Parts: sequence; structure tokens; C-alpha cells
Amino acid sequence: MPSPHLADAVGAHRERRADRVALSCCHQSVTYRQLDDLTSAFADQLDRLGLTPGAVVCVPAHKSPQTVALLLAVFRKGLVALVPSPDLGAEALARLSRQARAVQLLGADERGTLSAEPIPPDETEAAGFAIPDPGRTRLLLTTSGSTGTPKIVPIPADGFTAFADWATHAFGLTGDDVALSYAPLNFDLALLDVWTFLRLGAQVVLVGKEQAADAGRLAELVSGRGVTFVQGVPMLHRLLAQGPAQPTVRQAVFTGEAMPADLLPAVFETYPAARCHNVFGCTETNDSFVHEVPRTPDPQARMPIGRPLPGVRALVLAPDGTPLDGPGTGELVVATPFQTDGYLRTALNEQAFTEIDGHAHYRTGDIVTRAADGLVHLEGRADWQVKVRGIRTNLQEVEAVITTHPDVAEAVVVALPDDQAGARLHARVTLRPTAALTGLGLRSHVGARLPRHAIPSSVQLTDQPLPRTSTGKPDRNRIRDDRMKETATA
Repeated sequence: MPSPHLADAVGAHRERRADRVALSCCHQSVTYRQLDDLTSAFADQLDRLGLTPGAVVCVPAHKSPQTVALLLAVFRKGLVALVPSPDLGAEALARLSRQARAVQLLGADERGTLSAEPIPPDETEAAGFAIPDPGRTRLLLTTSGSTGTPKIVPIPADGFTAFADWATHAFGLTGDDVALSYAPLNFDLALLDVWTFLRLGAQVVLVGKEQAADAGRLAELVSGRGVTFVQGVPMLHRLLAQGPAQPTVRQAVFTGEAMPADLLPAVFETYPAARCHNVFGCTETNDSFVHEVPRTPDPQARMPIGRPLPGVRALVLAPDGTPLDGPGTGELVVATPFQTDGYLRTALNEQAFTEIDGHAHYRTGDIVTRAADGLVHLEGRADWQVKVRGIRTNLQEVEAVITTHPDVAEAVVVALPDDQAGARLHARVTLRPTAALTGLGLRSHVGARLPRHAIPSSVQLTDQPLPRTSTGKPDRNRIRDDRMKETATA
């Protein structure tokens, strides 16, 4: 789990804060006494499955108090939880479970009843994947899954403890705070706005899919629950800015993608009493940079990712791989007190991690510029990744999935700007002769293999070849420009 003592800490709040609300959503509130009762009931049901300590179980991250209680029970029983997106297709979920050597697929309904489905072992599928060490981790998160199957990232227990301690101090968190948990439960953001807050005995307001894009419902949740802490991608803050001011919010965190400068004035009006921070990180390292946003920002200035957190080693590498001294532009590599020991698939680690001065650094793939005063700005990606709703999405891998369809001859996926999502995906697809594929059919094909954010928002099916550059490569700029023109005139 995030920490070997988290379940005990949450359970201890039964005595100290029994009637304090621990978890709430649009239709339900659960006190710490009720959360402990629910956790104990799930623990008893887990006992009947005969699982041995250290066994891996798969718990899809449905956003509910029951799922949180089930995870606490899993942690309490010494099991390791693989927590993937509930939006994964069945094929990808099964593959992920076999890779992690999960023995049961678990779920929890609103009545607190445990569902369990045995997962047949497959050592061929698990070959090359390390066995999770329950002494180091009880929680396996995943990356965005834009590469076909998400990468499995063990979250070290001591890393979570160090992160929770930092966040508690940096944001002045107490047991009287109320967090709005907007991101999915399988995101690393939940380490802060769910698990750190429960560790403190504070309240967590869970935002489900049905409220996530509804500005009115979100505003009601924040004001009605007295939310003091809001963390999320710019789309969340944009939605809340459409409603009334939220004077109870005292900490607002921007994350996932760059906050548009033109949104800041409305955000400051929405949170009149809040300190605002931009944080930057990834699943592999957790947060690594932070920047407190002044309430009188330069409207012409870009939002920096900030400066490294205490204990974070951040290097900017020149093209030849040597660290730059002082200001300059290059690839960002970081080592944090919170980072994973490496992917479960060990073959990925040599390329993703590099040892510098005796410390394992993660190669982020981000190109940054460091100013003379140490402030760091993000310039873009060194690869084909873009962010859709704050989630890194690899365009080439989406293309690869599309081209596995037998009716597809070739395909290109481009990212288009989107005020709400940051970017949205458009696919131009050349079909084979006599193909009967539809746009809906293609999106269903992608959805069975990739998470929801990797499904193209729009699809152009044609029997014409892709436009190409003078060197014979697909002309992505033309495809992008043509689509934007079509959208503008529609």
C-alpha cells in the first residue's frame, strides 16, 4: 500500500474522529467509524479467499467509498493491490493482471459485498516481470496506457510516507481539511488528495464520472462540503470558474498540463482566499517541481513548472547526455525521494532510468529550459507524447493499435488544441478495398485495447492514401491543419 501503516492510521481515526466524515460523494457520506467497519468487513471476506500475504490482487479503480475501503482491507491483510483504470478494455485488463501475477480480480458494490474472480496464472505472459516485493510496496499503479498496455509502477511505501510528509508540510494540511478528489483513483494524484488526507483523518470528496464535466454539480460539491483543497488539471479549474466564488478553498493546485494564462484571473476570483501552486511530476517520480503562482502574474509570461522539491535532484542534459551547469535547454532527468524502484517489466528500466553520481534518475523525456535563477520552464516532449486531459498519450502507439484492425491500411493520429482537454486526438485512416469499417467501429476497436483518453475524438475514414511530405513521410502538419480548417468552418 502507499505505506505499511496507512490502514492502521486510518483505522485509528475510528477512536479519535469516529463521527467525522471520511469519504463523501454525490449521494453518500461515510464516517471514519463506518469506513473502519466496511474495511473490516472486506478484510473478513478476503480471509475466506485463502490468499497468502504478499499475493497480488487486481482492484479496478472505481471511484467509490467501497473501493477505497476494499483497498484499505487489501493493505491491512498484507496483500499487494494492482489498481488499474476501470476504463481499460477486458483484453488489456486481463493482460495487465497476468503480467503482475494477480491471483484475483476484486470489486465492491454499494452494499459492501466483495466480488472475486480467480485469475489463471500465465507465466509466459509474466515472463520478464519482477515479482512485487510486499516489503517495499503494497500498491501498483500504472502509467496512462497509451502504449497498448500500461506500464506497472510499484509505489514504494517509504516513498509515499516521504511524499505525504512533504505535502502535509508544504500545504499546511490538517485533519480539518476537506479535499476534492477529481482525478481517477488510479492516478498518482490520489496519493495526495485521497491517501494523504485519509492518513490525516481529513475528509475526501470523491468526484465521479457523472459530475466530472458538470460545472454546476462540481460547484455544489465544493461549496456544499466546504472543500478547502482542490487539485486538478486546468479543465477542473475552468469548470469551477464558471460558477460562484469558493471562499472555503485555501489551497488550489494546478497539475497535469500547463495552466493557460488567460484562465488565471478567473481562477483567482473563484478561489479568493487560496494560495495557488503549479506542481509537476509523473507516476514514476511523483511530484518533483512546485511553483507558487503569484496573484499578480505577468500576463505575457509562461507558467513555469517551478523549482525542485526538497530532496529532489533535477538535472538538465545536453544533447550529448552531459548535465548542464547553470541555465540552458535540454532533457529533464530527476531523482526524487518518492520515486519507484523501477517498472515491474524489468527490460524497460535500462532505458527509463540512468545512474548519475550514485543516484537512479528518471529520464522524463521532457525538454525544459532552466533560467539563471533556477526557475524551470517546460518546452515540450522529446518523443511523441501529448497530454489529453492531463494524461500522457503516445500518438504513435494509438496509430499502432488502429492499424491492427484488418480493414485499416494506414493511419495517422494528430493532436488538436482543445480548451477543455488541452488536446484531443484526430485520426485519419486509409481503409483497405471493400472495408466496411465505420468511425464508431474503429473507436470501439481502440477502446477495447487502450484507455478512454487514447480514443480519438474524431475519425476521418477514406480510401485515399495519406498525404505525404517530399521525403515520403505522412504529412502530419497538413492532416492537422486540414482538420482544424474543417472544424472552424463547421
